Amino acid sequence: MNATAKLRDIGQSIWLDNITRDLLKSGTLAKYISEWSVTGLTSNPTIFEHAFKNSSLYDESIQKKVREGKSDEPLFFELAIEDLTAAADLFRSVYDKTNGLDGFVSLEVSPKLAFDTAATIAAAKMLHSKANRPNLYIKIPGTKEGLPAIEEAIFAGVPVNVTLLFSREQYVAAAQAYLRGIERRIKAGLNPRVESVASVFISRWDGAIAGKVPPNLNNQLGLAIGLRIYKAYRDLLDSNPWQRICNYGARPQRLLWASTGTKDPKASDVLYIKGLASPFTVNTMPEGTLKAFADHGEVGDLLPANGGNGEELLAQFTKAGIDLDQLAAKLQTDGAASFVKSWESLLGGLAEKVRSGKAPAGVA
Repeated sequence: MNATAKLRDIGQSIWLDNITRDLLKSGTLAKYISEWSVTGLTSNPTIFEHAFKNSSLYDESIQKKVREGKSDEPLFFELAIEDLTAAADLFRSVYDKTNGLDGFVSLEVSPKLAFDTAATIAAAKMLHSKANRPNLYIKIPGTKEGLPAIEEAIFAGVPVNVTLLFSREQYVAAAQAYLRGIERRIKAGLNPRVESVASVFISRWDGAIAGKVPPNLNNQLGLAIGLRIYKAYRDLLDSNPWQRICNYGARPQRLLWASTGTKDPKASDVLYIKGLASPFTVNTMPEGTLKAFADHGEVGDLLPANGGNGEELLAQFTKAGIDLDQLAAKLQTDGAASFVKSWESLLGGLAEKVRSGKAPAGVA
């Protein structure tokens, strides 16, 4: 049995953090599903920017949509939805077999809306309706302004992938927003089965403190934060509010490990896969990390429900001068800014692709 199958057997879903039309057309994604136990995928603006830039498979579709009058964000979302609905259809059998728990793909609202609650809610509803697939998540950032949008989207029946979470506090706030949305559905007599995942970014913690801590602490902060958050997750699963909504037929929001590609070339290329093995969670892996794990990965010890030695490790970082609360806030703010930068680069690259394709004058 290969490592990916073993990870799946312990109860962790493996998702691919990538999508391109080439992956879809070549059969590569189908191979990952059948041979490496991949049961979902995530996307982001940077992924789509690289996809558009490095493939000619989008050219005909781009020019067709330009002739129809599409440009800028509407053009991007039409292209992205084409790819993601095709991927969602590939994962539909997983979605059906797991009774709607797994087999999801994710589409992000414009990162420029990260601090605009009303616009985020409207965009989430529009995109989910336009995609028209039950196994498509809408990604909403877990910023202060994003939290009411998460609650409202869940209440409206839109599956949500909460993104840009870094700390225990940020995660718990997002989980509570999901819970409020489900509780409102129960009170309104609506079906409480609306799926959600909460995406916690791991490797960026270690990147942020590289060279600022003693060598024995290198590449340990992300995993320590993971231990802290996993304990909070398991505590929520055991809590009365979560069990109450389950009694009405809801499912708890699942924890998703994101940003799991190793940044330090001196560290193991499967560091965050082996170190975050845990049941009833998702690990979304960059394609290179997925290949590495399939080739030489090992499933490590399962994360302890009580957080193990996570707090002891975190105390060492505090002693080394790392303000964890301050850094978590900075990582979320910087992450939102980075997504906006990637978004603008994506749209700029798409506009250039339109121009290079000799779009009709005045349309692009």
